[in-house]
Amino acid sequence: MNQGTFFENFELLADAPNGVQKLRELILLLAVQGKLVPQDPNDEPASVLLEQITAEKEILVREKKIKRSRALPSIDLQKIPYEIPYNWEWVRLGDVGHDCGQKKPDKIFSYIDVSAINKEQGIISDDVDILEPSEAPSRARKLVLKESVIYATVRPYLLNIAIIDKQFEPEPIVSTAFAVLHPYSGILNKYLYYYLRSRPFITYVESEMIGMAYPAINDGKLYMGLVPIPPFEEQKRIVSKVDQLMALCDQLEARQQKKHEKRILLNNAALDKLLTAPTPEEFAQHWQRVCDNFDLLYNAPETVGQLQQAILQLAVQGKLVAQNPGDEPAAVLLEEIKNEKERLVNDKKISKIKSLPPIKENEISYELPKKWIWTRLGEALIKITDGTHHSPPNGPKGEFKYITAKNIKSKGINLSNITYVSKTVHEEIYSRCNPEPGNILYIKDGATTGIVTINDLNEQFSMLSSVALLKNPSKIYNRYLLYVLRSPYFYSLMRDDMSGVAITRVTLTKLNRALIPLAPFEEQKSIVAKVDQLMALCEELEAGLVQAQTDGGKLMEAVVHHVLAG
Repeated sequence: MNQGTFFENFELLADAPNGVQKLRELILLLAVQGKLVPQDPNDEPASVLLEQITAEKEILVREKKIKRSRALPSIDLQKIPYEIPYNWEWVRLGDVGHDCGQKKPDKIFSYIDVSAINKEQGIISDDVDILEPSEAPSRARKLVLKESVIYATVRPYLLNIAIIDKQFEPEPIVSTAFAVLHPYSGILNKYLYYYLRSRPFITYVESEMIGMAYPAINDGKLYMGLVPIPPFEEQKRIVSKVDQLMALCDQLEARQQKKHEKRILLNNAALDKLLTAPTPEEFAQHWQRVCDNFDLLYNAPETVGQLQQAILQLAVQGKLVAQNPGDEPAAVLLEEIKNEKERLVNDKKISKIKSLPPIKENEISYELPKKWIWTRLGEALIKITDGTHHSPPNGPKGEFKYITAKNIKSKGINLSNITYVSKTVHEEIYSRCNPEPGNILYIKDGATTGIVTINDLNEQFSMLSSVALLKNPSKIYNRYLLYVLRSPYFYSLMRDDMSGVAITRVTLTKLNRALIPLAPFEEQKSIVAKVDQLMALCEELEAGLVQAQTDGGKLMEAVVHHVLAG
């Protein structure tokens, strides 16, 4: 692909992952390699320009406008980053510009700190501080002139580069966190600005930085950096072309952002209509509308997650499958669960559970289908407990696995980085918390609170208190319970007024008292089957979108390779 074809496909390439950002980087790279605009044999070569700069330096030294600087080392041709056009010249940065000196503020001044730089636009913000000498920070020392380029030399602000594009009143003084480069005649500050932002120079700066907490490059090393200098007329053509292409990138980025925002609005509106449909007939209409506009609504992996959450919410609202008038009501089911728990108490298999407060009207979040019922989680389940509250010492590998929050993943228990406890310690913990295959495990402490899975281990293990154990009765399908606990409704319920400051925590009391929507047993199975089917479609859709992004990224890489090689 030649450069002509590249520019013809500019907008197409912008749609690749991080496409606009990569286009910006490529534009700068082409510019500083002499590949963005054609060379003109009539241009005065850069070597003549450098001779004029040498003469200018002598005049400025004699007039005491600058100090005579030490000659910079000659350039080792083996270390130049890349080849440049015949009429360009490699020089050191300090050869084409000078600093403007330093002083301690002795009168009111305009203070330009690194935070005053608009990193994306390369300009200085309007809210520059006007300070008295007595207010001057210790770093307020460096002088600048109009047209100077300032470059932040500390890593967090590496691309905080700007041109002093106006005459500041009172006089401007910048932080010593900047290196100041005032270009000599014949060197466009905008060309230097673009070069300082290009990948070759960034790579050089990163290689010369020192320090651990705040890596930085000192001024001397910065001025030693190599810069390719084109003829003056070509500098102007390069700057004009880069300005034009960067403006186009801005437009493409704004257009993409607008499309993204519009897609989010459409997506949210479509899902909201699904979630609020008052009748099955209206729900079916809105669902069909989503299906008909699937490609428009879901063309990025992140939007698929919203659809998955909507599916779970619809499931717990009783809107995902049709109700069967022949199903036994959930109220009867709840009575059977109560009887089952009483038998287990009588058989001394579980302890008698304290009665929970009756459900109040203001606790109910939405209306359920006719045969469903709201119930507290502690009433619906056989047991809700957690693991040990005291981290036990590690035992010999191969004895009993010790599960903590880091091992609980959505698709099951992750055994990588597993620890063990001894048989004695395990027996003490297991008497409190006896997880069995098919039980629900719920992270109730820490940043990952709310991740829930089904125990898929066919062996005994111990648990830390960051994980709650939920044992479901025979009349509650464990996968139905899993989807209820994963739903936006339940997640929001648990996050509301979550206790803890350093570590967020859902208490066992809160879990026991939490309201869940209980469906008839047969409908539970229908809901799980439907959710499984739709989640599989979502995963397939997401995988396709990720692959499309990968293919787009590879296309961009191939284009970059061909353009740079052309």
